[in-house]
Amino acid sequence: MYEGKFPHKRYKITFEFLEKHISKNESILDLGVVNPFTDVMKNAGYPVTNTSGEDLDTDTSAIENSNTEVVTAFEIFEHLLSPLTVLKEIKANKLVASIPMRLWFASAYRSKTDKWDRHYHEFEDWQFDWLLEKAGWKIMDSKKWTNPTKKIGIRPIFRWFTPRYYIVYAERIKNTES
Repeated sequence: MYEGKFPHKRYKITFEFLEKHISKNESILDLGVVNPFTDVMKNAGYPVTNTSGEDLDTDTSAIENSNTEVVTAFEIFEHLLSPLTVLKEIKANKLVASIPMRLWFASAYRSKTDKWDRHYHEFEDWQFDWLLEKAGWKIMDSKKWTNPTKKIGIRPIFRWFTPRYYIVYAERIKNTES
């Protein structure tokens, strides 16, 4: 196991889930620009490349041209208008993806200053499952977890027991039609 310190609870849980399903000799395309979790994966010995910040709704060439064995997408699909398109373009046979879940007591996140940092979708787990299945993926494992805060108020109390994040390990369904 990676012995580094994790700055966030979600990094620790995400890494443990990744390590459970993906070996360090499998190449990974991580959707999204290089970020702190990219460093966590690389420091642990995973061979990772990232997309370059292109708008994946309109430019899937990095995905189409990738020959990696695994695609990871950590809190990416909620930023896309059409995550189905991206999921269908993935050529790898393994996918590890996480999303922030839709919370009944909070509206979807929308930055007022950053045009890219907006959530077009915040899924419930069953919605994300259906999306993956429609795109040709079979979910092999999943996990949900909470994101408690130390703030005072009704919403912070709800965050102690309402799952905020959802992660899945899925494999491409083999097409049996000839």
